[in-house]
This record gives sequence, structure tokens and C-alpha cells, in this order.
Amino acid sequence: MGVGAAAALGVAGCSASGQDGGEGQRVKNAAPARPKLIGDGSTAHYGKQPHQPGAPERLEAGQTPPQFVIFSWDGAGEVGNGLFPRFRKLAKDHGAAMTFFLSGLYLLPEDKKRLYLPPNNRPGASDIGYLSDAHIRETLDNVRQAWFDGHEIGTHFNGHFCSGRGSVAHWTPAQWKSEIDQAMGFVTKWKTHTGLADADPLPFDYGKELVGGRTPCLLGQENLLPTARELGWRYDASSPGGLQMWPRKKQGIWDFPLQQIPFPGHSFEVLSMDYNILANQSKNSTKAPPANYPGWRKQAAEAYISGFQRAYETNRAPFFIGNHFEQWNGGIYMDAVEEALKHVADERNKDVRLVSFRQFTDWLDVQDPGVVRKLQQLGVGQRPAGGWKSYLSATA
Repeated sequence: MGVGAAAALGVAGCSASGQDGGEGQRVKNAAPARPKLIGDGSTAHYGKQPHQPGAPERLEAGQTPPQFVIFSWDGAGEVGNGLFPRFRKLAKDHGAAMTFFLSGLYLLPEDKKRLYLPPNNRPGASDIGYLSDAHIRETLDNVRQAWFDGHEIGTHFNGHFCSGRGSVAHWTPAQWKSEIDQAMGFVTKWKTHTGLADADPLPFDYGKELVGGRTPCLLGQENLLPTARELGWRYDASSPGGLQMWPRKKQGIWDFPLQQIPFPGHSFEVLSMDYNILANQSKNSTKAPPANYPGWRKQAAEAYISGFQRAYETNRAPFFIGNHFEQWNGGIYMDAVEEALKHVADERNKDVRLVSFRQFTDWLDVQDPGVVRKLQQLGVGQRPAGGWKSYLSATA
């Protein structure tokens, strides 16, 4: 629902649990009962976010790095199909944190759409649909609870323009600044725009919460990054076609691309996102003949699991998975990502951490630069020479 489609195969459609207290484990802390409202009361200061890991620590000499896995969601709107709460519950059941890239327009009523001035497009235009008042309320409820559950709220920007003269691929840094300012405004002024005066505020200061995003259809990153850097963002997840290697920075910002992963039954690899798997299975059709669904569901789950296993057993590169709250081809991709998350969270994988992009960035930023450089030198599926103890014992 509400997501753009890629024109070609291989291009994105828009785009560990434990006891409380240890580093990389989730710490419980309650939000204050009386929040301090911000602006019109659409957002508020609730204090420290609950269910966050302990302070990140540097790897010790020769220590095996954890296997980080980040599940992320583009759009993050709830339209009555129950997918947002389904995956919040799944995450809670398995001690996982995720990143939800919220589309700003999902908090703007359609009768106020002309407040949106998209670059190179007419006022109010959007290639994703505006939500009904009821679905705006449901989206607010789920975003609010997601933050209390410990998840990150990023941005998927607004109108999702992927093709033509108005595509985000052609936007300038100044136009990206306008788009971001508007997305911020829709999130921080939804009470003014919707009239939902009785609804509770979103429990965060979005100006501080927002430190990264993913562009529509994974387009336009080059001109987004200068603006993101000026805004103090810490990462961007918009790159297409990345490899399962440790990330590097672009223009001073961590670059977290969707990754090429094994595609069972094929000699080529597929991008780690539901739409790209669909594009290679049903040629962009979201309602293919149901007889295909069981085999495709199995193939999609095995692709995610194969990508995880390859990293976990070799270079320990972080594994990035992107999805949408969608019901394409009978909902098989939602079932596949649930199966993959359960596999990843298996208690046998003691050094696996299911985190948000923000939490992973926190960990990266405290590591010894020499250790990070050594990690970045490992290729896809490459084991460290002599094992981790030898490989990371000296980083000069």
C-alpha cells in the first residue's frame, strides 16, 4: 500500500534478546507520566527512550564482532491490515529493535494536501496515497507505541516520486532541504492539520530523533547527503545494490545500503528488500497466480536466511533488510520476513543483535578506527585470516 514501484528488476520498490543490562541488550526504563509538550502538542519530551541497549563498548583486541541485523520499514503507515502491530509484537517477542522510516504525508489529511509543496511537482501531488482520518490515527498510535517499544523513527520523506521530471533523482540539495522541512512539519504539527486534539502526542522531539532516512526508490542520495550532513544526520540508508561488507562513510555520513544476497535457485543475487524479490518472481505484479505463492514464500525466506548465514559465518558484516507493510502476492513477503527474523533471533545465535540503524550507528561510532578499517577490508563471504583473534589482535 502506498509505495512506488521500480521500473526495472534489481532496483528497490521505494524504496538478540537477553537479560536487561549488558552492552547490546535492552534496558527497561519507564517514560515519565507527564510529558513536556512541544509546539502544538503533536510531539513531546518523554525523557530517555525506553528499552535501549546499554552504552556501546569498543571491541577488545581479538574479539569476534557481533552479528548486527537491522530490519527496517519504508512508509510505516497502518491502513487497517494489522501489519504494523503484527511486526511490533514480533519484535517484542524476540527482543528486537527496528527502524521505521515514516512518510510525512501519512500524518497529513488529504483535504489539507495543498499544504505539501513537492519539488518539481504540483502542490499536493504524491505518488503514494494520503491516508484516511481513521488510518492517520492508527498510524499515530503505532508510531507512538513503536518508540516506547524502543524502535527508531526515521523518515521516508513525503511524496515518493520515482519517475519523470519530478523524480527525487533530480532534486537539488536545496530541494531536499525543503522536502525534509515539510516532512518534519507534518510530523510535528499533525494536531494542527488533523484536529485530533484528543490524541496523545508522539513521545519524542523529532528534531533530535531524526538522524537518518531512506529515499524513495533508493534514488537521489548524492544530492541528499550534503543537506543531511548540514542537518547533523548520522547515516543514510538509500544506496541500492550494496554488498555484504562492513559499511563506509559517504560525505561524512555512514552509508547503509540494501545489500545483494543469495537468491536460491538463481545464479544472480537479489537486493534485500521485499519489492526486489517480488520483481524477480512475478515481474512487478503484486497479484500473481496463487499457485506460485508457497514456492515464492519459501524462496524469499531462504534468501533472507542465506544472506544472514553468509555474513554470520564469515565477515560478520551487518545485515540490512528493507520492507513495506504490504500484502503483495497474498502476503507471502510478510510471512517470509517473519520467518527470517525468527531464524535470526534463534537463541542459539548468542552474539546476534537485532538493532535499529541508530543503535548500530552508536556502536560504530565508538569503535577504534583501526578496527573498523580492518573490518572494512573483508570481502563478501570472506573469513578473517587466522580467525578473529588473530585478525583483530593488531590493527595498526
